[in-house]
Amino acid sequence: MLLPLTVAILVACAVLLLLAGHRLWRDRLIDDPIIVVSAVIELALLVQLVIGLAQSGAIQDGAERATYIAYLFTVLVVLPVTVFIAIKERSRWAMGVVLGGAVVVAILVARILQIWQLNV
Repeated sequence: MLLPLTVAILVACAVLLLLAGHRLWRDRLIDDPIIVVSAVIELALLVQLVIGLAQSGAIQDGAERATYIAYLFTVLVVLPVTVFIAIKERSRWAMGVVLGGAVVVAILVARILQIWQLNV
């Protein structure tokens, strides 16, 4: 795994968290900065997927490797779903969903890094 890429994803999740939190507090709907930051995170997650799959053979334990690969694929789904819900939902809680999605992505990315560091 690339530690700089993981750190960049976590920082971008923090930015998304702050943007969504500000919009939630101000009772605003989703706008372009939220979508752009989500797209940048998604692109970084795709790069992480490719690198992670290429290096997954270094994990010796089969169960840990399967968990690692499952996390790599699962984290890709979270932000598109939360952004889609935020676009369709026309209440202040749409930003709460995006905020929750940013937290979930950060947790999953941290767990991916933890699995990698414990097994390599």
